[in-house]
Amino acid sequence: MLDHPLLKALRPNVASLGYGLFLAINAASVWGGTFPFLPVGFQTPTVMLGFFLAQSLVFTLSFFASAAGTYLFPEQTRRFLVKIVVTPYMLGWCLLIAGIYLPGAALPLATGGGACLGLGSAGFYMLWQRLFASQDAAQGNRDLIAGTAWAALLYFALYLIPVAVTAYLIPLVFLPLFGLAVVLKSRTIDLDQPMFEDAPREHPRTYRHIVSHLWRPALAIGALGFCAGIMRSLAVADPSVGALVNVLSMAATLVAAVALLAAWTVKNVRFSVSAAYRLFFPLVTTALLLLPLAGAAYARGLAAVLYALWSVAIMLMMIQCAQISRDGGINPVFTYGVFGGIVYALHDVGFAGGHFVESLSVLGIPSLVLVALVALWLLGLMYFVGQGGFRSAVGASTADEIELMALTRPAAPEKPLAGAAPSQALPAVEASQPLAVGRPQPSPKEPARPQTKPSGAHADAPFTEPLPAPAPFAVPLDGGDYRDRFSKQMAMVREAYGLSARETEVAELIARGNSVARIAEMLVVSENTIRTHSKRIYAKLDIHKRQELIELVESYAP
Repeated sequence: MLDHPLLKALRPNVASLGYGLFLAINAASVWGGTFPFLPVGFQTPTVMLGFFLAQSLVFTLSFFASAAGTYLFPEQTRRFLVKIVVTPYMLGWCLLIAGIYLPGAALPLATGGGACLGLGSAGFYMLWQRLFASQDAAQGNRDLIAGTAWAALLYFALYLIPVAVTAYLIPLVFLPLFGLAVVLKSRTIDLDQPMFEDAPREHPRTYRHIVSHLWRPALAIGALGFCAGIMRSLAVADPSVGALVNVLSMAATLVAAVALLAAWTVKNVRFSVSAAYRLFFPLVTTALLLLPLAGAAYARGLAAVLYALWSVAIMLMMIQCAQISRDGGINPVFTYGVFGGIVYALHDVGFAGGHFVESLSVLGIPSLVLVALVALWLLGLMYFVGQGGFRSAVGASTADEIELMALTRPAAPEKPLAGAAPSQALPAVEASQPLAVGRPQPSPKEPARPQTKPSGAHADAPFTEPLPAPAPFAVPLDGGDYRDRFSKQMAMVREAYGLSARETEVAELIARGNSVARIAEMLVVSENTIRTHSKRIYAKLDIHKRQELIELVESYAP
């Protein structure tokens, strides 16, 4: 029974337990709008608002600052992160405890504690993300998901401890434990990986390319964070709502993490954040529309459900950021800083905007109605931007479009006279001449490029000229359209040997005869990143050279 794949995946280790304890303690302080282990009398709306505004703002700014620091000063930022996380986190809890005994100074102490906890928790998130991204994909994702599951169990275990003691155990016992865990595990990171060796300012094109691919999924998860922020603003005024949010969101986290691990142990799991966003959008807009029509019980339940989804989305965000860092050889702190900064900024907009709108009184409209209207408008705006905005809407072409051909058409070009220069005539295409799928056709003014075989390729190899690279972070190759027979065979190799999407891209480009420099240019990454992918590909396939890769791929019949 203990050898069941799911139990093996959930088996705790230093990384998963340390991360789980960090999440559990974080949920006890900066999660749903309440402190379950601090006196209720201390949690007045004014104190809670001061705390969460300071915590949210500093937390978000810390993400953007980490990304900027990693880009400008990668080595200094790495040392700074390890040194700074423990002190502000402990100081934040000490200020909160002091606020209990000094009620006259509760607001400034809580606000200062929120700022310190925001800085400390952001630093811890960065360290954990850096650790998980640096590991092998299977190990890093397993520790991350298993740690998320253990977080829920550890959070519920905190309720077994007397409330009067728990607040003191967090800074004195639990913080040193998970702080020591992440620091010790950080010392095992292989800093020779391309993601840590890269000097970002030497490759600005690569980093601009990464940011251009990050903002859409970040906006998708940020839309959920925006909704969670709105409900958090409602929870601040009622600690019972925050308590329900914490409990249900941690329970949903446990279910989601275990379900994801269970599915992962028996099959490949692939999902798209953008596709999930399109599914989420109509559901959440309907739920917000019902907010002013239903009672207080509905508002509490909606807050709990949205925060449950939010906790799952944060786990998926960390998985995606780690994958992007491995695939592109990008420093994980930069990736997570940009992605997380966008996501948490939208959460802050929801929190601050929800509180502001709730306090308004416009034309006698109830506050919940205003909150719902503003939330629906901003959600619709984010959805529009996420789908490409005006440029995509104007430039899109669909099957049901109306077409009106110009009434006045330009005159057709004259036929070339006999004996005219070849450049004046359009090139003829023989009926028997096949068009290469996925390849750019030569223009009339330049000759076709000579086809070359990969080094060591068979005489009858079905591929000759290197094809354009698939888009980075593209849809898995086994999902639909293939360029040719070889791409189908490559997809079968991927399924058989567990290659990632990026490893499959690199393997196919290697087999098609592209050099390391050419592949790095096509995928907008560094050459060291491609060499690292090549080593992993050859190790997974148990081969040593390109010729063996070609023979292995051709051995599969699509």
